[in-house]
Amino acid sequence: MPVIALNKNYQGSIRDAKANFGGNILVYIGWDEHLLFCSAKTFPLSPTMLFSDLQDHILTEGFSQHPDFEHIDWSSVQWTLNGKPLSPSREQTLEQLGFDHKSLLRFRTPGLNGYKGTGV
Repeated sequence: MPVIALNKNYQGSIRDAKANFGGNILVYIGWDEHLLFCSAKTFPLSPTMLFSDLQDHILTEGFSQHPDFEHIDWSSVQWTLNGKPLSPSREQTLEQLGFDHKSLLRFRTPGLNGYKGTGV
């Protein structure tokens, strides 16, 4: 594997720059204690998307294959955005909630600790 030295005079382009996503932002989403998903999943989302659409559609698309998903009590979910607690309103947009390009949203579901409580 070739080693590329860091060069502050590098002239290449950054492929995951916000400008390359047609107005969307990359949002990484991870479900704590559910390692069936080995890492956060990435979604290109509109900053004007309502949190309700993220919760109802994006999270369902990305995580519903886990047997715990259908048992989530959404009123008790604990959210963090970029390492800080988040108390989202379903009517707020991602931008209003502080999401930016390459944000990390994590959610914890108290009482649901992975398949048969194993963290998987």
